[in-house]
Amino acid sequence: MSFIDTSLRQTDPEISKIIEGEYERQTKTLVMIPSENYASRAVLKTMGSILTNKYAEGYPSERYYNGCGYYDMAENLARERGKKLFKCEHINVQPHTGTSANLAAYFAVLDIGDRVLGMDTAMGGHLTHGKKLNFSGRYFEFYNYGVSRKDERLDYDEIRDQAKKIKPKLIVCGASAYPRTIDFEKFREIADEVGAMLMTDIAHIIGLVCAGEHPDPVPIADIVTSTTHKTLRGPRGAIVMCKQALASKIDKAVFPGTQSGPLMHQIAAKAVCFREAQSFGFKEYQKQIVRNAAVLAETLLEEGFRLTTGGTDNHLMLVDLTDKGLSGRDAANLLEEAGITVNKNSIPYDTKSPIVTSGIRPGTPALTTRGMKEDEMKIIGKWISQVLNSPRNEDIRLKIRGEVEELCEQFPIYVDINQW
Repeated sequence: MSFIDTSLRQTDPEISKIIEGEYERQTKTLVMIPSENYASRAVLKTMGSILTNKYAEGYPSERYYNGCGYYDMAENLARERGKKLFKCEHINVQPHTGTSANLAAYFAVLDIGDRVLGMDTAMGGHLTHGKKLNFSGRYFEFYNYGVSRKDERLDYDEIRDQAKKIKPKLIVCGASAYPRTIDFEKFREIADEVGAMLMTDIAHIIGLVCAGEHPDPVPIADIVTSTTHKTLRGPRGAIVMCKQALASKIDKAVFPGTQSGPLMHQIAAKAVCFREAQSFGFKEYQKQIVRNAAVLAETLLEEGFRLTTGGTDNHLMLVDLTDKGLSGRDAANLLEEAGITVNKNSIPYDTKSPIVTSGIRPGTPALTTRGMKEDEMKIIGKWISQVLNSPRNEDIRLKIRGEVEELCEQFPIYVDINQW
């Protein structure tokens, strides 16, 4: 089965071969990195359309180039669908990436050197939440909160004490590696107590939020940023949502503040994924992601693994491998040999470097997109256990690799891929 256009094979056989190889990898392995997913055929079609051919700097009806009539229609449609889906007062659909969205949000409400309180990357926060090597940590005076040593969960009393002491202009909440529900109401209370604005980054959980599987920060926060892939299952891109009072500042911070020409093929694909996310099936899909994660976590616990916080409320979990004598890097490499793709990840209060880590971060969005459910999660959890409990046994990895391929054949990533 092939989905490579004949003209690409003729024009650039090397790139064609690379894409074919990646299709094979995604088809025959279990993608369990929680920030990855399979975009729909409609999204991919739109991303590869002629909408990539044109510049459209500016906003609808205010472009700096002529010939943007259809691009205005596409962006307006994305805005309308986004506002309806997320129930937000204002949405900017132009940010290229989650980092672009966060950069624009900061530039909209902060001055260089302002104080910000965000989640420590070592505890589950994102690079853009104040990492010193990142623009966020270089341009602004970031302070970090983490999780409790006792239960590895957010300690809102401790965060409140930090905020009172630091008096930040902005508080950022949201995470890349936190397996529990975030209480946005408590963050709002803390922000109000210290006179700070509140920004939430829901890149990982945006699909769960849409389906009611996680509390919604949109009515609560001043600014909400997110990517449009991950659990939303759209194109690689991002959005910024805000109250109407901040709309002008956000729009100016995106363009001309931090970006120039918008990627109109990407914006049109966002409109497609917003429409897909309004379906009943999408909500059921999000519920299944959470059910699958719960069963996978339970299976790993039964197999003797320690999970940070003791489990998960969302789409991911952090597995502490300290007592297994394995680093996260080694574990991820072993699992990849067996056809299971996860990423190494630091755990709270990790003693190993971020390059090595003491943990891995499995997730269920992509597996759920393929149609896998609870029974498959139990099988996969036991495969993970077999591989990591016998790290020197190559035969086990080869055996499981074959079993993984057999399972993947039952759950194709695109049933009618040859009909593109």
